[in-house]
Amino acid sequence: MRLTTPAIVLALRAHGEHGAVVRLLTPDQGLVAAYVRGARGRRMRPVLLAGNAVEARLAARNDTQLPQAEVELTRSRATLMTEPLPAAAILWVTALTAQVLPEHQAYPALYEGLDGLLEAIGAAPSASGWGPALLRYELLILAELGFGLEPELIARVAADWLPGLSLTGRRLRRDIIDRPDDPSWDARERLTHRLRRAAGLLA
Repeated sequence: MRLTTPAIVLALRAHGEHGAVVRLLTPDQGLVAAYVRGARGRRMRPVLLAGNAVEARLAARNDTQLPQAEVELTRSRATLMTEPLPAAAILWVTALTAQVLPEHQAYPALYEGLDGLLEAIGAAPSASGWGPALLRYELLILAELGFGLEPELIARVAADWLPGLSLTGRRLRRDIIDRPDDPSWDARERLTHRLRRAAGLLA
């Protein structure tokens, strides 16, 4: 198998002395895990940050083998990772996507939705600018995995995105993230705490 594809970096797990298994979201192959040689080296660390857009060249001898990947950066979101609130949002949505999607099943709407959300986070000066896009992405995850909200609920949460995130959070926890110790849920808890503090809802 040989494939060259745009991708979004979701997660990285150390493998061997210098390499890592990187989980990527692609438009046509969905979630793909691949081994990247030297992933934890000085040159590749900035490339493989969660949320970065890359071009991945994947190669494997057969469909059951973990592919190896060469990865080139096409859009860096590294500067966003220095800001607490955008960083929390990026870590949540990439962790969620890596955790809940089955491998090698195409979700083109999710790829476009995640890319659009990341662009919105980069373009907006505050969470009020990208919060609605975050809510829409969570709604899309639920719908694509077969747990979509009723139309009247969607209309209600769309009117006010911050309370809407409370509802989508409950549905994600109930229907998709069923382990209380799941690390992706910790990322969401940190994000929602920061969002509520930024909105002045915490003392």
